[in-house]
Amino acid sequence: MRAHCFHLAFPVHDLEAARRFYTERLGCGVGRESDRWIDFDLCGHQITAHLVDAPTERAPTNAVDGEDIPVRHFGLVLPWDEWHALAARWESDGVVFLVAPQIRFAGEVGEQATLFVRDPSGNAIELKAFRDLGALFAR
Repeated sequence: MRAHCFHLAFPVHDLEAARRFYTERLGCGVGRESDRWIDFDLCGHQITAHLVDAPTERAPTNAVDGEDIPVRHFGLVLPWDEWHALAARWESDGVVFLVAPQIRFAGEVGEQATLFVRDPSGNAIELKAFRDLGALFAR
């Protein structure tokens, strides 16, 4: 199956905090919205923040290359140089990282730069880059 973009819906407990995070921190545009949800444009993909009345539980983690990685997360694969510039900017801005910027699987197939942050509702977001994008699905 091939699609041009994906759609992801996720829970938030504060729509205005979500709006600030996704527009100011991640640079998303805003699409349709109501008093219970907001569509964001995440690099051409539609992600929708849905207001929930009760906080959601944090997802369990799995160990990956020495880090506890949230099982439930979403994110973007960025170009290598763009990821490094963003990571440096966020470090200088004092962004609190769930998993600090690092190189995972160094020297192996699938070597990648990765970082994790949480949005104001606790949703985990991974931004990563591959030194060789052709290794995105390499085994």
